[in-house]
Amino acid sequence: MTPADLAAQIRGATANVLREHGLDETLLPDTVDVERPRNPDHGDYATNVALRLGKKAGVNPRDLAGWLADELATADNIAATDVAGPGFVNLRLSAASQSTIVSAILEAGADYGHGDLMADAVVNLEFVSANPTGPIHLGGTRWAAVGDALGRVFTAQGADVTREYYFNDHGAQIDRFARSLDAAARGLPTPEDGYGGDYISEIAAQVVAQKPDILDLPDDERVEEFRSRGVALMFDEIKSTLHTFGTDFDVFTHENKMFESGLVDRLVTELKDNGNLYEKDGAWWLRTTAYGDDKDRVVIKSDGEAAYIAGDIAYYRDKRDRGFNLCLYMLGADHHGYVKRLKAAAASLGDDPNTVEVLIGQLVNLVRDGKPVRMSKRAGTVITMEDLIDAVGVDAARYSLIRSSVDVNIDIDLDLLTSQSNENPVYYVQYAHARLSAISRNAAPLGISASTQHLELLDHPAEGELIRTLGDFPEVVRTAAELREPHRVSRYLETLAGSYHRFYDKCRVLPQGDEEVTDVNSARLALCDATRQILANGLAMLGVSAPERM
Repeated sequence: MTPADLAAQIRGATANVLREHGLDETLLPDTVDVERPRNPDHGDYATNVALRLGKKAGVNPRDLAGWLADELATADNIAATDVAGPGFVNLRLSAASQSTIVSAILEAGADYGHGDLMADAVVNLEFVSANPTGPIHLGGTRWAAVGDALGRVFTAQGADVTREYYFNDHGAQIDRFARSLDAAARGLPTPEDGYGGDYISEIAAQVVAQKPDILDLPDDERVEEFRSRGVALMFDEIKSTLHTFGTDFDVFTHENKMFESGLVDRLVTELKDNGNLYEKDGAWWLRTTAYGDDKDRVVIKSDGEAAYIAGDIAYYRDKRDRGFNLCLYMLGADHHGYVKRLKAAAASLGDDPNTVEVLIGQLVNLVRDGKPVRMSKRAGTVITMEDLIDAVGVDAARYSLIRSSVDVNIDIDLDLLTSQSNENPVYYVQYAHARLSAISRNAAPLGISASTQHLELLDHPAEGELIRTLGDFPEVVRTAAELREPHRVSRYLETLAGSYHRFYDKCRVLPQGDEEVTDVNSARLALCDATRQILANGLAMLGVSAPERM
């Protein structure tokens, strides 16, 4: 019995109690809260439904809790009930009822934890979208990990997810990149506003190798060749690094497409026609303040050139035209202003602003020997995705970037992430999976196979704690999707690993010496297999491997 199953049972029992006492059944909420007490001595689960309903129904909440406890105590799956505090009902489940979670996990396998929360969502998940002027830095690396994990969590909740990379292939930054390549190829100093680092020289050399006569071209043609070829090479490298990191995209959209297709011009006309675009001081302004923004935004500048928001509006409409009903943008810490701006743009086009969601990610710092790591070997001024992978590996890098809320700055301790200790969170979780895999391998020569025939024998407190923790997984995934917080999955896995290690210390799974094989061994092996399955499922949602040996 999962917490969701128990909540449904409690709701039904509460409805019965309200009817029996002539109370208003319509006061009962659609769902009731079920949670694990902090002190396991108080029970396996607790509900506050009586506390929430008592005064509304005109009765003392503790009296209502007592009636509900009596009602629930008659159920076969409830071993004991009691009333606590002003109206809480504590419940203890029977071992047989509780252990059905193990059977459900083994039957569902890799699908356990999946749900239908987002079954109607067609999601465009746009993240990373770093300009192709250099390797991906740590901020983009964080989004590469979190964005990919969020897409996996959405998919597990039934969403149709498209991962998209918005490719800025024009503008001042690209101009500086091209001139930096040109200078490096000709042995000149980096332009004052240009890009430095060994990677510039490497890409410049690749361009020259592709087109040996490039340095003989006139200035404009030469720089243009460095632009087109250099951007392509840089972007190929970015995609290759992302793939190594376990993050692949379904769609790459070029910013130029918004202008070349005429979409920007068409939307400018539409916004003029619907009154949301007005002229002032020779420029055209979008009435974003009418939709919650702190100030109106220039769309067409006084010189006739489109402002950056013009491309943003067109890009949003392009997404909607492709059928997405949720457009989620994952942006860096310096993009807070984009939240209201993008929602206002959607509203100005007649859309529900809730079709736009923006997540803002905070900064990442690397620490080694207690000191900040600031310089990249290759990029010179910033730490890159490649640097992090080289330092700790893909699994540790992804896990460490996902396990904290994107709302907070994080410090990544390189020494910790390369250590084989329980203080290293990714090692702690992966080691639990490897340990469980070893148990399965060791059981085979002893002739022991996992069996769900006698799960009622799993009545040790450590077994109960582990089973209840397993049962939390579907709600954890659901909440992670609902709140856009994949870090909840990683934190849950650490809790599960802790429950498993405590179980392993207190409950012998395999017989030793001349001990006979019993039904308890088979039941515990089934519990171990279920735990291994959930660890694998959770790690897969993070894009982290589940090793069988360590």
